[in-house]
Amino acid sequence: MTRIAHCCCGSLRAEATGEPTFVGACHCTECQRRTGSPFGVSTYFLKEQVRTDGPSKIYLRGSDAGRKIEIHFCPDCGTSVFWYAEWGPDLVGIAFGAFADPSMPRPTVSVWETTRHPWVAFDHQLDRFAVQPEIDDRDLEQLIHGAANIRNGEVCVSDRK
Repeated sequence: MTRIAHCCCGSLRAEATGEPTFVGACHCTECQRRTGSPFGVSTYFLKEQVRTDGPSKIYLRGSDAGRKIEIHFCPDCGTSVFWYAEWGPDLVGIAFGAFADPSMPRPTVSVWETTRHPWVAFDHQLDRFAVQPEIDDRDLEQLIHGAANIRNGEVCVSDRK
């Protein structure tokens, strides 16, 4: 399956093949500012699953956890479409809403719960973290290849092959 995310004017695009590695809701203050919403929802794909096209401007910022994030946004309409995060060098983050696709998988993780607005609630079970969970290179490799999940604040190896 191929999904296409794009900005409001359509000139900046990210085309992703296959399913995302994971989908997460982030309540950090930086995502709140970036989206103009009480939280951001991000899809993460392996770099080789994503092709980007169109002009972009780059905004380099730090996360609430102090890690660098390179956000690509449309120079015409200002929509943030995709980004590269220091914590996941093999991944591309794509704004969930840029897909405008109701068939996208729902978030499985909610991070920065310490700055979540109290009236925000999800109608399904997901793993919740007070802040960004620490993920080392080995954990990230297992997440990328489907050999692990984030559960109860840590990366756990699953029984999937």
